[in-house]
Amino acid sequence: MAHKSGNFLHNYGYDLILGSVAAFYVFSIPYTKVEESFNMQAMHDILYHRYHLTEYDHLEFPGVVPRTFIGAWLVSILASPVVSIINFLHFPKIYSLYIVRLVLGCIMLSTLRFFRIQVRSKFGHQVEAFFVILTSLQFHLLFYCTRPLPNILALGLVNMAYGYWLKERFYTALRFLVVATLIFRCDVLLLACPIGLQLLLTRSVTLWKAIKHCIVAAILSIGLTVMVDSIMWRRVLWPEFEVFWFNSVLNRSSEWGISPFHWYFTSALPRSLLAAYPLVILGLLLDRRILPCLLPIVSFVVMYSKLPHKELRFVIGSLPVFNLTAAISASRIYNNRNKSFWRLLYFGMIGLFLLSLGCTSMFFMASYHNYPSGYALRKLHEIGNLNSTSEIWTHIDTYSAMNGISRFCENDLPWRYSKEEDIALEDYNHRNFTYLLNEHSYIDGYQCLFSVDGFSRVTLRKSFPPIALVKEPKVYVHGSICNEEISSRNFPGC
Repeated sequence: MAHKSGNFLHNYGYDLILGSVAAFYVFSIPYTKVEESFNMQAMHDILYHRYHLTEYDHLEFPGVVPRTFIGAWLVSILASPVVSIINFLHFPKIYSLYIVRLVLGCIMLSTLRFFRIQVRSKFGHQVEAFFVILTSLQFHLLFYCTRPLPNILALGLVNMAYGYWLKERFYTALRFLVVATLIFRCDVLLLACPIGLQLLLTRSVTLWKAIKHCIVAAILSIGLTVMVDSIMWRRVLWPEFEVFWFNSVLNRSSEWGISPFHWYFTSALPRSLLAAYPLVILGLLLDRRILPCLLPIVSFVVMYSKLPHKELRFVIGSLPVFNLTAAISASRIYNNRNKSFWRLLYFGMIGLFLLSLGCTSMFFMASYHNYPSGYALRKLHEIGNLNSTSEIWTHIDTYSAMNGISRFCENDLPWRYSKEEDIALEDYNHRNFTYLLNEHSYIDGYQCLFSVDGFSRVTLRKSFPPIALVKEPKVYVHGSICNEEISSRNFPGC
């Protein structure tokens, strides 16, 4: 028995470490934001409405550009047995939210495991160990791996491509990159191009054979996404082509904000890599094995930097390779730690690990308070049940819908929900809503029952700890003053 237990830990110990951290984030911060809303609502509708397409959320709220349903279908199919048990036992739908996120995390971590196994084969067990340490001490990769962003769905295929790249099965790696580009994120093309160019320049692949493999993968990918998504969207379309047209040809992504060219290198990557960031830079000087791995990834980030609108999640596909190069550097420092100069680097590296742990804790606390409407709706469900058998109509404004609420957060009858947009504040009094979740503290005809604070900013102070998170009221829950049952109850107040 002990021998079997030892083998299990040897084979899956690192997976348990990474999986435990990711699961901790799921259970601590289950709610999602607007960037994840399409796939989250799609998974809800697939699991609960099934073939009743007229009830699907995306037909009422289509978003700026269409997205593929393929990722949502995959996660929903794998999650459906457990969700069926949850429904049979009449548990709240919020339990299903945990399940779909855990299933997505398992998919993402299994692809990361494949990449990590190739790291072990090519660079050794010690580099693999440092790869796991660095990944665990970072916040963003494990936090996002359970969140159904298109970037994360693409990341699974990118991880597989990285694994086959290290395995020297280069044509397979290119096929995975093509599938990720054409189905989930068209911007993966910016990663596929430098990797493909490097393979051509090093004569690892031939141009004609690479073209044949990519064309076959492209035909199958486009055929699959057009077939599935044309049915789901009720019109013939290729979602990622429309995304490409909107963001690149029309260049309308800048409507969501513009960041300077250097933002990824001076803000996004330092925050997401933490200790790995200086180790990557140091590794370029210490180990020649790093440059061939790193050059295509840096080229990807540089090309992406030319686009005006920037977000950390856009370059999250680069993090596994950055962590690999940092792990190579960390292994080199560890092996030479008994030498005088290297001993300084070794203690500096330990300090970076501790600093990463502190930063990750701060990021976690900020994120915990970054979904105020999810907590507001949960609290309303706990204290807002009325004795009457009539429907409890709850209106969720745009801000609340974007900051923590998905259809998994809703309760069954008598609760009913509305996300009707563009209602003027003075018009709420003429509606028949029982409760409002709103970003405004006062609405005529309603009393503010309670508010929920959300993360606002980070501030420095002289006391310990030197960094503090500032919170302020973000979401207000109002009850109709015409409802006697609400007026007679003691709510916390705002």
